[in-house]
Amino acid sequence: MAIQFTVNGKTAASDAPPETPLLWVIREDLKLTGTKFGCGTGLCGACMVHIDGKRAFSCQTQLSQAAGHSITTIEGLSPDSSHPVQKAWLAERVPQCGYCQSGQIMSAADLLNHKPNPTRAEIVEHMSTNICRCGTYQRIVRAVERAAREA
Repeated sequence: MAIQFTVNGKTAASDAPPETPLLWVIREDLKLTGTKFGCGTGLCGACMVHIDGKRAFSCQTQLSQAAGHSITTIEGLSPDSSHPVQKAWLAERVPQCGYCQSGQIMSAADLLNHKPNPTRAEIVEHMSTNICRCGTYQRIVRAVERAAREA
């Protein structure tokens, strides 16, 4: 029996086994490849999505846990990349290799959704769930600060 949920505002369903990581359903079944596989253990944040408006590691979320919930991936954050975080990311020239960026952006958007004017310390703490192998952490913090100011 298919498990039903919503992804980026559209009804979706999957016949994958209930214990399948949501990440694989998003990438393989739904072909939304912006959400990345990094570590597979919830330590790097490359797979970050929003479930019912709160960030979640999709590699650690079983498909059965998504049943009846609303999931937003990087593709659904804004249809035209006009989300304040996405605009700030470009303005601050955050991406280097870019692999972690969708997860970083989803974490930053979650922070600003729940705390529109975070302090620098709150930004650093919140973003600590995401790893950037290129080390663009200072640019990430500046981008979140910019998005907070300009939103």
